[in-house]
Amino acid sequence: MPFPYKRREVMVFFDKSEREEINQDKKEENEKIPKDLPILPLKDMIVFPSTVTPLVVAGENSIKLIDDSLAEDKMVGLFLEKNPNREKGEKPELNEVGTVAVILKMLKFPDKTIRILVQGLKRIGIIESTQYTPYFKGKIKTVDDVFETSKEMDALKAALVNNFSNLISKIPYLPEELQIMVMNIEDPGRIADLVASSLNITLEEKQEILDTLDVKIRVEKVIAIVQKNLELLELGTKIQSEVQSELNKGQREYFLRQQLKAIQKELGEKDERSSEIEELEKKIAEAKMPETAEKEAKREIDRLKVIPIESAEHTVVRTYLDWLVALPWAVSTEDNLDILRAKIILDDDHYDLEKVKDRILEYLAVRKLKKDAKGSILCFAGPPGTGKTSLGKSIARALGRKFIRLSLGGVRDEAEIRGHRRTYIGALPGRIIQGVKTAGSNNPVFMLDEVDKIGMDFRGDPSSALLEVLDPEQNFSFSDHYLDVPFDLSKVMFITTANLLDPIPPALMDRMEVLELLGYMEDEKLHIAKKHLIPKQLFENGLTDDNLLIHDEAIVSIVRDYTREAGLRNLEREIANICRKVAKGITEGKEGKFEVTKDSIKEFLGNKKYFSEIAERTDEPGVAIGLAWTPSGGDILFIESTKMKGSKGLTLTGHLGDVMKESAQAALSYLRSRAKQFGIDEKFFNSSDIHIHVPAGAIPKDGPSAGITMATSLASLLTGRPVKNELAMTGEITLRGKVLPVGGIKEKVMAANRAGINTVILPKRNENDLEDIPKNVREKMKFIFVENVGEVFEIALDKRKAREDKVKPSKRERPV
Repeated sequence: MPFPYKRREVMVFFDKSEREEINQDKKEENEKIPKDLPILPLKDMIVFPSTVTPLVVAGENSIKLIDDSLAEDKMVGLFLEKNPNREKGEKPELNEVGTVAVILKMLKFPDKTIRILVQGLKRIGIIESTQYTPYFKGKIKTVDDVFETSKEMDALKAALVNNFSNLISKIPYLPEELQIMVMNIEDPGRIADLVASSLNITLEEKQEILDTLDVKIRVEKVIAIVQKNLELLELGTKIQSEVQSELNKGQREYFLRQQLKAIQKELGEKDERSSEIEELEKKIAEAKMPETAEKEAKREIDRLKVIPIESAEHTVVRTYLDWLVALPWAVSTEDNLDILRAKIILDDDHYDLEKVKDRILEYLAVRKLKKDAKGSILCFAGPPGTGKTSLGKSIARALGRKFIRLSLGGVRDEAEIRGHRRTYIGALPGRIIQGVKTAGSNNPVFMLDEVDKIGMDFRGDPSSALLEVLDPEQNFSFSDHYLDVPFDLSKVMFITTANLLDPIPPALMDRMEVLELLGYMEDEKLHIAKKHLIPKQLFENGLTDDNLLIHDEAIVSIVRDYTREAGLRNLEREIANICRKVAKGITEGKEGKFEVTKDSIKEFLGNKKYFSEIAERTDEPGVAIGLAWTPSGGDILFIESTKMKGSKGLTLTGHLGDVMKESAQAALSYLRSRAKQFGIDEKFFNSSDIHIHVPAGAIPKDGPSAGITMATSLASLLTGRPVKNELAMTGEITLRGKVLPVGGIKEKVMAANRAGINTVILPKRNENDLEDIPKNVREKMKFIFVENVGEVFEIALDKRKAREDKVKPSKRERPV
């Protein structure tokens, strides 16, 4: 699309002799204007008659228009578009008056654009359109100026020339040659066109001048525009002189203040600014900063003394000094190293979690023997609701330290960690330094919550900024961009929390000691609810033990029938729901103590949300229970198989990933290759279609660990032997029937335990993973380790074959 060059660049296209030839040929070209012209729409440019203008032309159709014009009469119609944002291929909507121009020169450039130099000849209008593709053409008519010679016209012409000459002398971008050109043109209409094309005015104003055929009115409009520009220039000059006088006034006031300070010093008086600086110097001395920081603070104090109070820099320096003196450079809280007391506090606040508690007590023991031990970086990893954040508060209480929590979820700017440079407006230190200042000590317990959800994209990588913070070998000299002096973080005890370890960058993971918090079992949830959750909700809902009693069997029923989670959040919500209903009953006038039993729980929480489907769903052939790893702590999967009349069809449903689909195909291939060994008709696949489905189809599932479960489901279907109740399995299968190890054993076993499953089949090479499972879970459940699929079938399939002709009665028909 065409757009203009700067006015000075016109001269590169032609020299003096060429300009003379252009003027000589002008009359002849006016007579040769064809009636049918190609029309070039302009988006941000207007070409006036008798002016020479460079244009850049881009686009295949526009370039073809120029090539065709050069091949014929070198003439083209130039019209400004009314809608410059039209879609490609849409018919252009043009103004009524445009300019016919002759193409003087054309240059091609490597970027597939062309530069042309055009000279406007006459005003034209379009009578009708004759062509739209590949470019626009139309029948045109020339439009003549309406001009009458008079003394008034001569006066207007002289006024325009004088005003424009005055404007040229004040505007740098207008060349002096324009003044000579305007003075040598006789036609006032041409003068108005030349002046309008030279000024930086809006396209609407230029089009209005192009539309004006009456030369007198056109000259008057251009005079008004020139006069307006002159007035704006005069106003700008006036404002500039006033600003200069204000600066001179400020300098005068500065010298007067200096004289006033000298007088006050002779009289023994102190001004407010001197008192402020003395106070800052006193605070710097009391802060006991390291030598580097103290040197920087004194340097800034010296700057503050010479910077005027009115200066913006004064506020920046003063804020920086306030931050320096407010930081706890040498302020530490004394650790309470009574290990027995710390153990009691941790046991009161959290049930179980023995591994984490032992690690905290070990830290205290080391601090007791070595006072200058470096701060530890622990990472609590586990499903939501397992008490990771609240554990940090308990650790701070046990140590007698201040507690600071920083949530990293969604943080994408590393300046949140390292701070902003002082050159930015509103700059502040990072959240680490802000937290230490809030704590008021240099050895708080600092919890970085949700470290796995920190942002990492083109906007920044805060996890890289954390590498120095979470490294005991480096953080003794942590440098915040705002402070620009080292601050010792080695005494801070950093604790991070995460639901998943995979999103954490390896370099950051290497700096942390990971302690995994597994999900809670049923008896643990019962204990925690009685000791922590129920008293907390009674207090928050304005109740006491005299108002409400929740029996143990009711709590167990809530855990089994109303929640399904590794943590405790939903359990607490259901207890809060009961407390609110009791509070409502008390306000309605009901008297007596409310008791919640297993039988009355439905009155408070409604119908059950979850049901145990294990026995019901595995009593038919073709259903096996698998174990899956999930971010919330693991879950069980029911894998169902069925067969229909058909021919070698395998259907897989349940939102399965590619790896899981390949596991199903491998399981089917293994059974077909060993059909005789397992008592299966070897030709079953020739006359049957197989369908494998994993329920909860809206949830994506993938991974190889369901391989032996799919094989067991198919074997159960094809042999007619159902899978034993309360048995689950996990493991990858090969085409030779080998059972390969899988990951997530802890989460899978905990999920099986929560579901009431007492027997789990695991790959032989996962036997060592049982050490990570709590001892009480290992004692409660039975684990069978296998090396091939044949062992799985022998253990999992019931010896008795289900009767295919037996039809189960519906729930309504079954005897009570």
